[in-house]
Amino acid sequence: MEEYRIKNPALADQGEAKIKWAWQHMPVLKSIRDRFLEQRPFEGIRIGVCLHLEAKTACLLLTMRDLGAEVIAAGSNPLSTQDEVAAALVAEGIRVYSWRGMTPEEYHGNLDCVLAWDPQLLVDDGADLIALLHQERRDLIPHVKGACEETTTGVNRLRAMERCGELSIPVVAVNDAYSKHLFDNRYGTGQSTWDAISRVTNLLIPGKVVVVAGYGWCGRGIAQKAAALGARVVVVEVDPHRALEAHMDGFSVMRMAEAARMGDIFVTSTGCTKVIRREHFEVMKDGAILANAGHFNVEIWIPDLIEASERWEDVRPQVRAYHLKNGRKLFLLAEGRLVNLAAGDGHPVEIMDMSFSLQLLSCLYVKGTDLSPGVHPVPEDIDKEVARLRLQASGIELEELTQEQKEYLSSWRE
Repeated sequence: MEEYRIKNPALADQGEAKIKWAWQHMPVLKSIRDRFLEQRPFEGIRIGVCLHLEAKTACLLLTMRDLGAEVIAAGSNPLSTQDEVAAALVAEGIRVYSWRGMTPEEYHGNLDCVLAWDPQLLVDDGADLIALLHQERRDLIPHVKGACEETTTGVNRLRAMERCGELSIPVVAVNDAYSKHLFDNRYGTGQSTWDAISRVTNLLIPGKVVVVAGYGWCGRGIAQKAAALGARVVVVEVDPHRALEAHMDGFSVMRMAEAARMGDIFVTSTGCTKVIRREHFEVMKDGAILANAGHFNVEIWIPDLIEASERWEDVRPQVRAYHLKNGRKLFLLAEGRLVNLAAGDGHPVEIMDMSFSLQLLSCLYVKGTDLSPGVHPVPEDIDKEVARLRLQASGIELEELTQEQKEYLSSWRE
């Protein structure tokens, strides 16, 4: 077995500089690392990781190593690995199997490499690693103590596995922690999505009509940030409560068939497939921009876009122009993949400081607890601890209840 498979080990110095910058803005993760450094609670444990391999992720992986773990990592998206960061991790003793621009076969093969090291803990983003374990390496399941899942799409897949009786290991749904979906999914996705779209298009957002498909926590963040930038926002939803919330938040709400004719920029964040498809492409404005902020590249249905087109060409880095048969052009960003990582640096550092602190504490929880197979919540005390540490790092103090107030809240009498 190769010790690593990356694009260029000579890029390590560039990656190290990125990691150092991230570390300066991750006080929560740093404080947890310092608390457990002497104990080295992961001593003798192999942790298999499938995450977006960029600088903030590197801080988590290096922290796991410092706490005693042997870490084996692969990227969770063919376009999100930063090759310089992968090189820096290899230089620090992390086994990395990933590079930017992997084919689907290479991506799958790199996940195989992670499982080949027989890890006892898994950290996943999208559940590809966990799914592969159950589909192709069931012989390893008895060795796996448990796993942690980072994202909404992954948790949805795992719950589907659980309903079918197929999930054979315990998995902590880190994504569902309040500190994760409230801050990471809303503020992180909101800012990083528009950072990436602005970076690769160099176009103005104010005054444009932005269509956001999905009004979950990620969609809320994308819509709110677009409005703050001066866009007119249209939301497309299937859930009545979320659609009503979007309406009361001041956004227009309509079906995609109607929104398709109006939008200048479309952003999908549903976790579903074929959200924007041929009948929508064919009525869009000339020059409309298509971006996806969901985990998999199935929300903007590219086979339909290809069928509706005469030809296509790359007009800027991460921007492909599709020349439709009706004479219009549509611009697809980052191959329809997760735009904030495929075309940007992902969530802001301070956001991932919280998310990766949740991951680290959840891994320690899985290691130290005998959990049954299935999807488990992050314990409330872990969730609140991360929020408290973030407030502490920001110099913010909480109000405290008096004894009289505590007694009042715990009593049913007036």
